[in-house]
Amino acid sequence: MAKKGFSFSKTAVWVLMGLLILGLGGFGAINLSGNLRSIGSVGDKSISVDQYARQLQQEIRAIEAQTGESLSFARAQEMGLDRAVLQRIVRNRALDHEAAEMGLSIGDATLRDEIVAISAFQGIDGNFDREGYRFALQQSGMSEAEFETSIREESARGLLQRAVLGGVSMPDTYARTLVDYVAEERSFTWARLSADDLDTPVAEPTEEELQAYYDANADDFMLPASKSITYAWLRPEDLLDEVEVPEEELRAEYDARSSEYDQPERRLVERLVFANQEAADQAAAALEVNGTTFEALVEERGLALADVDMGDVAKSDLDGAGDAVFSAESGAIVGPLPSSLGPALFRVNAILPAQNVPFEEAREVLEETLAISRATRAVEARAQEIDDRLAGGATLEDLGKETKMNLGTIDWTEDSSGGIAAYGAFREAAAGLSADAFPQIDQLDDGGIFAMRLDETKPERPNPFDAARAEVEAAWRNAQIVDALTAKAENLTADLADEGAFEAAGLEPQLGEGMTRSSYVDGTPDTFMDQVFDLDEGGVAVLPAGDHVVVLRVDSVTAAGDNDQTQALMGRLSQQLDQALAQGLFDIYSDAVMRDADPQIDQRAVSAVHVNFP
Repeated sequence: MAKKGFSFSKTAVWVLMGLLILGLGGFGAINLSGNLRSIGSVGDKSISVDQYARQLQQEIRAIEAQTGESLSFARAQEMGLDRAVLQRIVRNRALDHEAAEMGLSIGDATLRDEIVAISAFQGIDGNFDREGYRFALQQSGMSEAEFETSIREESARGLLQRAVLGGVSMPDTYARTLVDYVAEERSFTWARLSADDLDTPVAEPTEEELQAYYDANADDFMLPASKSITYAWLRPEDLLDEVEVPEEELRAEYDARSSEYDQPERRLVERLVFANQEAADQAAAALEVNGTTFEALVEERGLALADVDMGDVAKSDLDGAGDAVFSAESGAIVGPLPSSLGPALFRVNAILPAQNVPFEEAREVLEETLAISRATRAVEARAQEIDDRLAGGATLEDLGKETKMNLGTIDWTEDSSGGIAAYGAFREAAAGLSADAFPQIDQLDDGGIFAMRLDETKPERPNPFDAARAEVEAAWRNAQIVDALTAKAENLTADLADEGAFEAAGLEPQLGEGMTRSSYVDGTPDTFMDQVFDLDEGGVAVLPAGDHVVVLRVDSVTAAGDNDQTQALMGRLSQQLDQALAQGLFDIYSDAVMRDADPQIDQRAVSAVHVNFP
């Protein structure tokens, strides 16, 4: 019976294997090594499996080269890379079909010249290498006939594209209009009026006025969408009372940091190196007779002071120049002296005395540092135990009572940055926290740990009047100030068009000369330059801005000139506009050609290609 049972199991396995092979039989036919070599056709032009796989691989490699990171095929599909490659191939094959229908092609002589000119097929002598040509194509999986056909099609496609794009240009008027808009300049006078310029201070508001203002401007007092989160947080500092640092460990750490606590005398030094001794001597002589300065010598060499700055150096860092440099006073220039780069002048910018911190002085800092390190390891040791307790049903409140974790709550928003929300790991976890998420231990950058629970999600909502009262009062006061200042300024606008009118009105004028639309004037509203260019010459406007107003007068308007700068801008714009128009026309043409060619894509074949990518 046992033997029969074994025979039945073995037979069943072979039957299942046979069914599996039969079911996968069709798959092998469209694999890269199968019988079907095409993933579709466009008109009378087929799209080979190898062509699609090769171009898709090239795109993935190009992105990896740009980012410096490996790109999985799954991620490439999420980015739509496979669809973009297929769309480009289909478009190109449609153009190949159209070129063939029109009889466009290149002759054998032209084909030969293009292949011979390809550097990959040239030998070390720079001439065409027939064996190298054959080997390179063999390595890429292409026959000579396939490669030469692709060159013919690419060249014909280029002829067709140049025929469509050739001679396309935008009218100069369009570029001229843009240049005039961008390069026009305006000069203006402006002044700022604040609450100090009011004839009568703003009165204190009544509760009824504040409530009315709040009701009329409720959208200005909205609370952002937030999450009410309960968290338990354990920091290394919370375990310091459990940590003791042995005396021998403190002394060992002190010895390990001896370079920090025991430093020899040092200098802040700049070093200017010369090509030879003669040049260095001439520079030193010029310094002695006050014919130049150290800065001038540096500048003559095409250098900046940062290029010759050695920072703080010890005597041993300067080799043969050490004695002279360390004997000089601060501010002195010594040399020429030998250096590893050649004869050099040295300028001493500061003298840093030797530093010797005894163990007893360093003890407190060392003890704190080592204690935090030990406490951090203690937190790490407890993390798994606390996580197990959460998995066993313990709540965050239980952790707050039974462990040293600190229990807290926060109304978290995307702008939260205080307390535990100062940690990036917490903010990231809070952003993705959902109501069904189970509390678990997460790590913080400083070695702490935390767990969190979402209690409530609150949508954007009005901040109640009582909570927002201070904000409402400030906004109401600013509105009253701006209204009063606007009324005062508007009474002056009729007179401000005259020269000297700003001073006569008691305003402190500020000038803007030759400003363009992209200019920025500090202390003005965001829309200030837009208003400048909306006004005609001599125009006056009053612009509200928070708790003050700005009075503006346009003094002059200067149209874009015909100087070298505007001519260069005109040329660049014309070229860009011509290219944009030509590309737009070609896109329309190629879309029409692609529709007429009626592409047919075998998705099973495409999927088979995808299977071969890791």
